[in-house]
Parts: sequence; structure tokens; C-alpha cells
Amino acid sequence: MYLLELKEKLAVILGVSPLDFVYPPQTDLGDLSLPLFNLAKSRGQNPAALAKELTESLSSSLETIVKTVRAVGPYLNFFLDPSSLAGGAIQDIKASGDDFGRNDSGSGLKIMFEYSNANTHKEYHVGHLRNLFYGDAVQRILNFNGYQAIPVSYINDFGIHVAKTLWNWRQHPEFAKANGSKGKILGDCYSSAAKNIGDDETAKAEVVETMKEIESRSGDIYELWKETRSWSIAYFDEIYQRLGIKFEHIFYESEMINDGLCLVTEFLKKGIFVKSQGAIIANLEAYGLGVLPIIRSDGTALYPVADLALAKHKFKDYQLQESVYVVDIRQGLYFKQLAQIFVLAGEKFNITHLGYDFVTLKSGMMSSRSGNVITYNEILAEALNRAHIAVVSRHDDWSADKVAAIAENLALAALKFEMLKVSSDKVIVFDADEALRFEGFTAAYLQYTGARLASVVRKAGVIKTLDANISLLTHPKESALVLCLARFPELVSKAGEQRDPSLIARYLFELAQSFNDYYHEVNVLKAEKSLLSARLDLLLSVRQVLFNGFSLLGLSYLEEM
Repeated sequence: MYLLELKEKLAVILGVSPLDFVYPPQTDLGDLSLPLFNLAKSRGQNPAALAKELTESLSSSLETIVKTVRAVGPYLNFFLDPSSLAGGAIQDIKASGDDFGRNDSGSGLKIMFEYSNANTHKEYHVGHLRNLFYGDAVQRILNFNGYQAIPVSYINDFGIHVAKTLWNWRQHPEFAKANGSKGKILGDCYSSAAKNIGDDETAKAEVVETMKEIESRSGDIYELWKETRSWSIAYFDEIYQRLGIKFEHIFYESEMINDGLCLVTEFLKKGIFVKSQGAIIANLEAYGLGVLPIIRSDGTALYPVADLALAKHKFKDYQLQESVYVVDIRQGLYFKQLAQIFVLAGEKFNITHLGYDFVTLKSGMMSSRSGNVITYNEILAEALNRAHIAVVSRHDDWSADKVAAIAENLALAALKFEMLKVSSDKVIVFDADEALRFEGFTAAYLQYTGARLASVVRKAGVIKTLDANISLLTHPKESALVLCLARFPELVSKAGEQRDPSLIARYLFELAQSFNDYYHEVNVLKAEKSLLSARLDLLLSVRQVLFNGFSLLGLSYLEEM
């Protein structure tokens, strides 16, 4: 990649690392900047004095790489030759196409990403969407960085929440008679169960018995479990398909529980687990990790039982270098406990927790128990309605099918982008009005930029760009746009290292702003033919990089909007 190679050349000449270079906050300060604090310290010099010294000594030797070198306080600022930068960057993009930005830094390491660990018999809500979109984007980015990232999901279909739902289902036959989405009806039943059980000890005991009946895998309750479980699975599959999410495999707790119970017996014999007041626990206080309950005193299994079996299955059967769990930050301790248990068992399993902060509402935290959630169905319906209104207002001559297709893409992209533009360590206060705006730092703004690009290309007609004279791209706005394009491979690499899709989201917004600034100031279509050809090459490069970035976030690129 042109910019990366250029930085490596400069780094060799100056005796620094390519990572030491930064980008100035203003274009009039240069295209690249090198803070000299560390280099000056190693040489025992004043940074500002060293900057002046290097400027004088480097100006002639760097003529073929940069246009001008300036000392600005303790910084060495480089102004790149616009023609060389444009030619190198655009050639890279044209040659690589959909692979522009792809690298092999991951060296083919096999990493399994487990996300969208939803519970059957519960409603899918906006909080689940952050997990789903975050996990999907990170595995896409790592695959683009040369890892073998395997996306999987693990569905909790066998926990106490299921027993509560089925207990309530039998108590209130009206749920079985209700019309509508069966997945939603089960979610309503669970919310109702949490309220109905409350502090009622008799109800709690009945729920435990229901759980034991399910675990026995026989009888009426078990048959009801199988039927209602299938409703939830079909509901999840419908969501994944509509959102463009693909898993290589989906694991289920019910498939892992028996192997997990065998591991519990094994770890009891080894002294890794102990019995305590009728329950079975992992006492990890010696490692600063507290106590992890494994089996309840009533004999029913807790979720670590199946997790233990699944972790062993992953590493033994898939030969992984790392298993990543995309789960909210509240579970950070749990995954340290899980990893420590395997250390005590003599297994070298590289277990990683990729956490993210909460999604809350303006009214406070969401809870599926209280029903204080925005469900997936609700937010999608609202997004589709607003997107439909926006499309019709711009294109009242479009067919109903075309309006529906574009509105669908706009709505889904809006939901994804709102969950990805915020770094994982930040709380998202979900605001439907904000999420569905069609201007500012939103998916619709990015998609509109893509559609505008396509429109300009169509208006230009068939222009030969293969032999375009890129050296004609000397306008300051063109140089700024080219530099932004050239930075994409670095952003991809950084996003992979930090496992942070928000870096890609912010970059795409910056690129879209740079293009729109350029488009407003420079009349592309009225340029004479040779310059038009070069500018069209530039626009096609912007379109390619936008497309590649969109793909990493799982967004649709629209040619019309």
C-alpha cells in the first residue's frame, strides 16, 4: 500500500518506527507529522532544535519522497507530492478492488467468535442487537486482517428462564391461544412469569420441578419444551437472515449439558470442584476470582456446566488458537473463572472475553423481566416506517417494490451503524429519533454519499479511465481526499488490532465528509475531458473504499437513494 510503504521509507531514513508518524489536525500543517520527543531524548537534544536540524539535512535527500519538510516546534511535518500520492493510492485501489485494505497480519490464526448468545423463550430486543452487530463486525474485520475468524452462536435453550416460561404457560392458557409471532408470545410469557412468581415460594418450587422435568428429557413438559424451543429457533433464524448475519455453526446448551455434567464429575474427583452445602462450586478465591457456583443445591445445573463442555469441544474439535466470547462487561469475572478452571485442569485454552457496555433507554436500564425493553420487532418496524417516508418524499415516482427495498436497506443499516459507531467501552443510550436521522453521523448519510457518487459516475457517461492522467489531480480538496483514501489500510489494521469497529465507522464518516466537501467545491462534470477522466478515477476509488468499509460493518452499499 502506497502510504504505508512511504512511511516505512521515511522511518528507515530517520531511524524511527513507521508507527511514530501521526496525521496533523489541519491540512495546512502537512500530510504527515513526526513528533520528535522520543528521538530527541535518545540523542540528548532539544526536540524543537532537532526538528530544525533535520529539516535542513533532510530537505534534499527526501525530494523524491516528499515535496516539503517543515519544522513546527518539536514536530517534523511532511508535505507529500500530490501527484505521486494520488498516482500511488489510486493505482493501489484499482489493482486491489474489493481486497483493498486486506492484509495478512493475522497469519491465518484460527479464532472462534461466539456472539448472539440469546435465550430461547425470550423476546429479542435492542440490547441483543449491539452484541449481534459488534460480534459480526469484529469477525469480518479480523478475517480481512488475515485471521481465520469463525463466527458461531451459542443459544441458551435449557436454563431456569425456560422453566419459568413453561410454568407460566401452563398457568395461563391464554398464551397458547394468542395470535401473532410465537417468538414474541414466548417473550411476553417470560415477562409475565417473572412478575407472577415474585416472592411466591410455592411458585419457585414448582419452577424447580419444571426444570427437572425438562432435564429428564421425558414427559409432557419436555414435549412442550421441544415445541416452544423450535418456535424461538425459527424466530432467531428469521432475524439473522433478514439482518445478513451468518454463523458457521450454532451450538445449543441442551446439546452440551450431558458432557458438562461428566466434566463436573471429573473435576470433583480432581478437587477442582468441591461440594458446599449441597451445591457444587469452584472455589477460586486463592486466585482472586471468588466462588463460582456450578450445580445448585436442588441438583439442577447452572450455565457454567454447559459452558465448560462447549469450551473443551471448541478447542479439541476445531483446533483453535483462541476462543472469543462477545458478552457484555458484566461477565468479565465469569470468563476469568472459566479460564482458570481449565488452567487447573491442565488445559492451555486461550479464552478471551470481548466485552461491551450496556444499551440503555432514556428511561433507564432495560430488563426483559420487567418488559422495559425496545424489542427487535418494534424498533425495526419504526425504522422501516421512517425510512419508507424518507424514500417516498424523495422519489414519489418509484414503484412500491423499489421503495420497499431501499427502505429496508436504509432501516437495517441505521440500526447496525448506531450500534457500531460507538466504541465498545461506551454506554449506548438508545434514542430512536437519533438512530433514524438521515443526516450527520448516521448510516443514511454514508449511504447517501455512495448514492451521490454513483449518480455523478452515471452522469459522466462512459469515460475511459484506464489511462487517466492522475497527475492532474492537484486541487487541495483532491489531495485531502486522496490522503484519506490512502489511510484506509492503516485503519483496517488498527481496527483489527483493537477489535474496534467504531474506528471503521468514524473513518467512513470522515471519508464521506471529505468527498462531499470536494464535490461542493469542485465541479467534476464540467472539467475538460482529460481532467474529467482523472477525477472520475478518483471518484471510483472513493466508491471502492466506501464499499469495502461498508462490507466490514455489514452495511449495504446503495447506488440509488
